[in-house]
Amino acid sequence: MATALVIGAGIGGLAAALRLRKKGYDVTVYEANPYPGGKLHAIQLDDYRFDLGPSLFTMPHLVDELFTLFNKTPEDHFRYKQKAVICNYFWDDGTRFTALAQPAAFAKQAAETFRESEQDILRYLENSKKKYDLTAPLFLERSLHKINTYLSADTLKALSALRHLDLSRSLNSVNEKYFDNPKLVQLFNRYATYNGSSPYITPGIMSMIPHLEMHYGTYLPHGGMHEISQSLYRLALEVGVKFHFNQKVSSIKVSSKQATGISIGNKEIDADVVVSNMDVMPTYRQLLPKEPAPEKTLQQERSSSALIFYWGINKTFKELDLHNILFSNNYREEFEYIFSKKDIYTDPTVYINITSKDEPSDAPEGHENWFVMINAPGNYQQDWPELLEKAKKAILKKIKNALGVDISSHIQAEYILDPRGIESNTSSYRGALYGAASNNQFAAFLRHPNFSRRIRNLYFCGGSVHPGGGIPLCLLSAQIVGDLVANPS
Repeated sequence: MATALVIGAGIGGLAAALRLRKKGYDVTVYEANPYPGGKLHAIQLDDYRFDLGPSLFTMPHLVDELFTLFNKTPEDHFRYKQKAVICNYFWDDGTRFTALAQPAAFAKQAAETFRESEQDILRYLENSKKKYDLTAPLFLERSLHKINTYLSADTLKALSALRHLDLSRSLNSVNEKYFDNPKLVQLFNRYATYNGSSPYITPGIMSMIPHLEMHYGTYLPHGGMHEISQSLYRLALEVGVKFHFNQKVSSIKVSSKQATGISIGNKEIDADVVVSNMDVMPTYRQLLPKEPAPEKTLQQERSSSALIFYWGINKTFKELDLHNILFSNNYREEFEYIFSKKDIYTDPTVYINITSKDEPSDAPEGHENWFVMINAPGNYQQDWPELLEKAKKAILKKIKNALGVDISSHIQAEYILDPRGIESNTSSYRGALYGAASNNQFAAFLRHPNFSRRIRNLYFCGGSVHPGGGIPLCLLSAQIVGDLVANPS
């Protein structure tokens, strides 16, 4: 039987392993950590459970599809709840807005709150849908680095509508074209953070992202976000994928410009296909040090990282839901700090995720588990202890402004994850959450392809390669790899 080795058991690696197994490969996954899931991990602090990594779940059909590949009924193995509320938004002047998942309801309430035209909001959402429908078959579901991609009817349709995709203007410019209220502009600008970019630089095509939330919905898996990776891991075991944890791959073996396996210390393992779910930067620098690297691609600006406080709170807050955003008063300057100054802004936008709202067992009764995150620069050897102290003070101040409560006395448990930890735990270069940033109109074309142009039978999946970071895109990267890898002979 033909063999395939997958380096890394992140969400992309798990999905790639499943897809190759379905094609008939004997698949083995090697993971440096003692657990599967990569960034989709979890911790227990006293009586509080926390998801460590991604907190937003949309497009659940991409997970379900992996079960149906093996004729499994998805809900027998993986269940989730759809949210009626996308997010609660707070501003320091007392403005609050609850974003409902249904577009018509969202537009009606947003028009009332922000004194904008309901029709303009609906027109914006319809334009978001059009951009997604035009570009998803090209930008998300296929390799942009294969000529046959550009010979399809979908591609010709997308190219014919290129002028409508807003590639030449920033997301902020697009949003300001539609809306006068700076708060509503800020609300739609925040979608740039879904790929770790700045709304003042990333192209306006990113205005398609709201469609993903409103059309496909937002969800929370039963058992928390960690259950996404765990359910796929259980499925992989069930269908015969083998796993080796605490096994850090030393190198990818290459012979006659073809990947022939991997080495772990002095041990060599042969394979017909090698897939790296590791960030492309350490893949080339550590695993392929003697091979020519795509330097232009590797030198792209990295996405933002995150600074996360996991707090066990001995109080409940009815005004908060699963997803909550407390906005900065100067969004532009906040992103200037992140990308130009590589610093934490003094008035950061604060995101609070509380899974115990839907999963009561995640916190004791009358308590809540707060995942409190701010966007942060990558790890450029800053004085992180000083930045952590500064950030915590700013976050507590922002929460007090929004909720009228000093929560510092309500914190019963605390764990902190900063860009250094993200980098060391997941081999994500500089702690970038999404690989390269999309602060360029050609960013989609500049991401590393899902295959090696120089080394046959070497493939790549995960957030640092096409089509990008985040759970849905990582799953799509695995789908593309599955399509690219030849059927076993």
